[in-house]
Amino acid sequence: MVKIANIELGEFPLLLAPMEDVSDPPFRKVCKANGADLMYTEFISSEGLIRDAAKSIQKLDIFDYERPIGIQIFGSEIDSMREAAIVSSQAGPDLIDINYGCPVKNVACKGAGAALLRDIPKMVQMTSEIVKATHLPVTVKTRLGWDEDTKNIVETAERLQDIGIQALSIHGRTRVQMYKGEANWELIAAVKNNPRMKIPIFGNGDIDTPQKALEYKNRYGVDGIMIGRASIGHPWIFNEVKHYMATGEILAPPTLEERVEVCRQHFTHSLEWKGEKLGMFEMRRHYTNYFRGLPHFKPLRMRLVQTEDVNEIYDILSEISQTMSYEGVLGSPEEVEN
Repeated sequence: MVKIANIELGEFPLLLAPMEDVSDPPFRKVCKANGADLMYTEFISSEGLIRDAAKSIQKLDIFDYERPIGIQIFGSEIDSMREAAIVSSQAGPDLIDINYGCPVKNVACKGAGAALLRDIPKMVQMTSEIVKATHLPVTVKTRLGWDEDTKNIVETAERLQDIGIQALSIHGRTRVQMYKGEANWELIAAVKNNPRMKIPIFGNGDIDTPQKALEYKNRYGVDGIMIGRASIGHPWIFNEVKHYMATGEILAPPTLEERVEVCRQHFTHSLEWKGEKLGMFEMRRHYTNYFRGLPHFKPLRMRLVQTEDVNEIYDILSEISQTMSYEGVLGSPEEVEN
């Protein structure tokens, strides 16, 4: 049984990665329904929480059906991160997660996210202050290092454990790599196999099939796997992985009708949480991923993203399931994982 403090996650948990503009409550709801064991919010700006910025505050919304769930925060200033941890704890999550892995320019170049990989003493001090500021378990998501010359994750993991974090998720790339090249799971395994490490170690990066999930579980010995980009438009990947690990058999791919139904649920949840106008607008980014591989889908996608009528969206989704054929070809969703 893998546990984060007293939170039981099962024998080999599958985690939904925090992804900006993706891992909101509507998306998390369909992932939870399809097998995700632990989920995180989109990353939330510490400065935004302190200023009561509406967008940041809204990201604190969590629901009982999502549990266990962690709120992930990021920032460059220790005092702000401490205050953000206090605010986040009051929202009632099961844990607080710190983002030391986001590589995007408008985060890392402002001293937050993966930028802390260039200042490990500050990372350790920041983490220590957050651990002391909350009664909840604190976890960290990070990368191997800033670049090829600073892959110091084994030492960094020890130092973070020593000041009280309860679990560590590691994306197997450096910040400089962004999402390019192949994730290096050998270094993730080096952290897991370090006899000093006692907390759960979760691997992240390039897991996009059940076969690869099982292979990496067996080869690298991690306590669980975090899945990000492969879940976009394909939230049932969690159940697919679990089925394959349990039986050795590939679960039949979702039918077109099942894809449409999950997309419809996602859309409905989006309207409920964000309101009609914003919910309809922000759902537009998901249609291509839900129906990737569907022949002659472009005209339908254009109708989905151009209409401003909720009922028409539902009508178009029904039209897809009734009139189209599905070839089951999947592509790679956009690189948005933090």
